[in-house]
Amino acid sequence: MAVPIINVVINFSTGPSFAQAFIIGSGVLGTNVLADSAGVIVDVSDQVDQIQISRGRNALADQFNPGTLSLRIVDINGDFNSQNTQSPYYGLLNPMRKISITATYGSTTYPLFAGYILGYNTITPKSVGEVVYTTITAIDGLRLLSNAQITTVADSGAGQLSGTRINRLLDSVSWPNSQRSIDAGQTTLQVDPGTGRTVLGACQTVQLSEYGAFYMDASGNAVFKDRLTASKSVNGTAVVFNDNGTGISYFNAMWLLNDAQIYNKAFITATGLATQTAVNDASVAKYFTHGYTQVDLLMQDTATALNYAQAYVASRAETTVRCDAITLDLYTNNYTAGTIAALDLDFFDPVTITTTQPATTGTSTLTKTLQVFGVQHSISVNSWKTTFTTLEPIIDSFICGSSLYGILGTNTLSY
Repeated sequence: MAVPIINVVINFSTGPSFAQAFIIGSGVLGTNVLADSAGVIVDVSDQVDQIQISRGRNALADQFNPGTLSLRIVDINGDFNSQNTQSPYYGLLNPMRKISITATYGSTTYPLFAGYILGYNTITPKSVGEVVYTTITAIDGLRLLSNAQITTVADSGAGQLSGTRINRLLDSVSWPNSQRSIDAGQTTLQVDPGTGRTVLGACQTVQLSEYGAFYMDASGNAVFKDRLTASKSVNGTAVVFNDNGTGISYFNAMWLLNDAQIYNKAFITATGLATQTAVNDASVAKYFTHGYTQVDLLMQDTATALNYAQAYVASRAETTVRCDAITLDLYTNNYTAGTIAALDLDFFDPVTITTTQPATTGTSTLTKTLQVFGVQHSISVNSWKTTFTTLEPIIDSFICGSSLYGILGTNTLSY
């Protein structure tokens, strides 16, 4: 049974870039970064025996959380003892150094995580000869942006598109251009407020004003999706999972029906402008009031704020059963399609999940097409399980009409 090959690389150089340093007279332009000396980059794949990766979106906050990594190394030679002068990494074992995880399956290498080391936690043996384990914990680049404080932001005047503003915010902390994937945006913004805040907080304000998405991908790139990209009901062809043999099999699927995603009254306030309200009376009568509030946003006019409120309520006024999470076991026999799905699927990718259920006569099914909004990998020597958390699109364009509240004066929002 073929399973993916894990590759774990630690880059002990400073700075946020994951590229190897480019030395004058050597290297590859467009791949390497200019520096005075090459970073010490080491492959520790053969020392790793456990990996836990978690990346995803907080559905209630409408924001992506920083991705996290916990990786355990079998440290036979004390290489990760920071006081061991014989260690090849002596003097290099500092926090905030870079670590990346990839998996190679067939002839393709898939990124799983890229981030920055928080710490090295060592279990000390009782006596000589016992195995020493060092657990490396890491977090993705959102942590760096959450630590960086700003006030004024250069070239961030009124009328700027949201994607341009995101780039200006990333420029303010010299985030590498090679580690960005930024949509142009659909919303024009007010002048940057120039208040004290973190870069991450400022980017999330822009993301909410656009009603798009901002996160770090598995390769360590800062990603901004505008609302037209983030809110599509189907981004490409859905990957089909089914327990009856007609699609990719799975280890487990968790279905639920609750009110967690119901919002039937929205209050949207842009800085200096009047609060805009939208309400779905039928939903309020059916489920009671479920309010959604955003303040201090940066869209330039109340029309955009009102359309935001209306689109949000239109998408969230009703609820249906959904598959909250699906788990794949990569140690299943003959699981090529499942393994590729586990490695390749990421945020916003569509999936169709079907589960067979009992019925009085014969069987019934639960079926839903959703988007991936969370990825977790739990990997050990003899086990690999990948769990995807799933949700409806951020704002469902099929529910809200083709305007997606963004083509003002062309289309009308429909419920």
